Amino acid sequence: MTSGKSAPKKAKGFTDEEQAAMKERAKELKAEARANKNKEAGESDLLAKIAEMEGTDRALAERLHAIITANAPDLWPKTWYGMPAYARDGKVVCFFQSAQKFNARYATFGFNDVAHLDDGPMWPTAFALKEWTPAVEERIVALVKKAVSGGQQGSQSERSWRGSLWLSGRGLVMGSSAVR
Repeated sequence: MTSGKSAPKKAKGFTDEEQAAMKERAKELKAEARANKNKEAGESDLLAKIAEMEGTDRALAERLHAIITANAPDLWPKTWYGMPAYARDGKVVCFFQSAQKFNARYATFGFNDVAHLDDGPMWPTAFALKEWTPAVEERIVALVKKAVSGGQQGSQSERSWRGSLWLSGRGLVMGSSAVR
């Protein structure tokens, strides 16, 4: 006799987008030895990935690249899971993830644990990004400089900022409350 229960459903596994990102990362690892020896090769790969992007994602990635290379020239451009990234000593400090790659409603600018963004017991490490504004640029410049600062604490206003960034119709917005 059967209990009337159907067989357990098989786990779906990785999405097509996730599988493509993993394949992209495998290709990157092969090219990484070359890129780690040659900063220009890493930048060439990164710029090629940006050129493949469309619309807003491309504009955001191009502007981020200009900001990061101007404010953190010791970071090496490279690709990481098929997206633009910037590394020090082979470790990714910050990265851009396009909205279109994972069918998201916003792009992401994020930092890994080697970035010096520590601010008390909790701090943000990734930011939603929909458009570029002067306020967004100012905030990203400050974040990039802090990320590569070697753990320096930054200005009083930077220390008092508690990670309250939220998305509005005008891009990233800073505020004084931690929850919006």
